[in-house]
Amino acid sequence: MTYPNPDALVTTEWLAAHLSAPDVRVVDASWHMPAAGRNARQEYEASHIPGAVFFDIDEIADTSVQLPHMLPRPELFASKVRRLGLGNGHKIVVYDTAGLGAARVWWTFRVFGHRDVAVLDGGLSKWVAEGHAIEDLPPMPRDRHFMPYVNATLVRSFDQMRANLDSRREQVVDARSAERFAATAPEPWPTRHVGHMPGALNVPFGELVDETTRTMKPAAELRARFEAAGFDFTRPAVTSCGSGITACTLALALYLLGKDDVAVYDGSWAEWGTHPDAVAVAD
Repeated sequence: MTYPNPDALVTTEWLAAHLSAPDVRVVDASWHMPAAGRNARQEYEASHIPGAVFFDIDEIADTSVQLPHMLPRPELFASKVRRLGLGNGHKIVVYDTAGLGAARVWWTFRVFGHRDVAVLDGGLSKWVAEGHAIEDLPPMPRDRHFMPYVNATLVRSFDQMRANLDSRREQVVDARSAERFAATAPEPWPTRHVGHMPGALNVPFGELVDETTRTMKPAAELRARFEAAGFDFTRPAVTSCGSGITACTLALALYLLGKDDVAVYDGSWAEWGTHPDAVAVAD
């Protein structure tokens, strides 16, 4: 079984063959949890795919709210990516170093209307393992026009998620670990609630990726994992996680499986877990 929507991924072989193509742009979207003690920008500056620019998830964000890396305003996003040399007419290939970041940036570009964007399957680790070139040279991007067209159907707010508790119109799929979902492990973000939203399903994002190659699992395995959690492929869905990063890995997997009606709860548990009007269960 092949992916119904394979356009969301490119292989390392494909990128190696098209790296110098005039319409291809490469983006390092690596991000690490604060507790990891790693600096994604410094790692990028030391070693990255030739020509790649660095997309800072915490900087290209709405910093006016007390929540991590929320979606920026359209005009801010456009301004930032223009300076990175990313624009209309480009095929954008996004990668990361540890399975965190690439899917989030893939989703963000889609929110702002850019559909010709894909994730490098296996990320930097697979690229390096295969002996492909890396460099430490700073890129010199030229400004490129980017016109954002916001697709609000791909984003959910707190109010929409709260209303969904009553309507149950959309399935909620949580990408956090089973322990965090069940409130048997602590949350890394400040919180007043633990557990999960009533009725939510749990598909930990790490279970969708091959442990050795860091590539997305085959379509049949992905579909089986979602179905094992009780997911109904005939119904719309919204994904959530700790802070809106790994929820996008679920959205990516579901897109690969042909689900175009999947949104991401941008605030995720960083918002839900602290909101006085939120409801949480631990079953």
